Amino acid sequence: MGSKVLEKYVFAPYIGAMDSFTIKIFLYEVEPLIWRRCTVPAATTFAELHQIIQKAMGWNDEQAHQFRWGKGKRLTHVIADTQEQVAPQDDFQDENEVTLAGFVGRRKLPLRLMYRYDFFDDWTHELVIEEKTDTEAPKMLAGERACPPEDCGGSFGYKECLEGFAEWMDDDYDPEAFDPSDIEL
Repeated sequence: MGSKVLEKYVFAPYIGAMDSFTIKIFLYEVEPLIWRRCTVPAATTFAELHQIIQKAMGWNDEQAHQFRWGKGKRLTHVIADTQEQVAPQDDFQDENEVTLAGFVGRRKLPLRLMYRYDFFDDWTHELVIEEKTDTEAPKMLAGERACPPEDCGGSFGYKECLEGFAEWMDDDYDPEAFDPSDIEL
């Protein structure tokens, strides 16, 4: 179950209680780019990070999710709440037991990992842990564009929505609307 890997990422004693990380979140396969930048406390578990991402992006937390990381295209390390969608050869870690501080450890920043949300629509996000800081956290710093509507069919369905091919699309939805000051993490 990856206990050797888990031990490595649970505890990082050199990170202080007031430390945080600046994280940038990109949504893949959507043009123009939808992105967010926020600060997150270093002691945040990946379960809590999932909740922060949901709020930052504007998702409704209605679907399964997972974090993946590794070398190159081999993202075989999985941090999630369940082993659903985890191959037998992948290294699974419980998101309630892994903190950002433990994950970062002594590695050089920036660090990149993937966050998947809604395995059917397959919303894929890239997370970049940019820097360690002592600023207020959690806090939304910046971003651009509204998150796609939940269950709109992934990036292809979202593109069709924007082009006016989806009659069910909410008339009030504005893809350009985003104000970081409206987001409370």
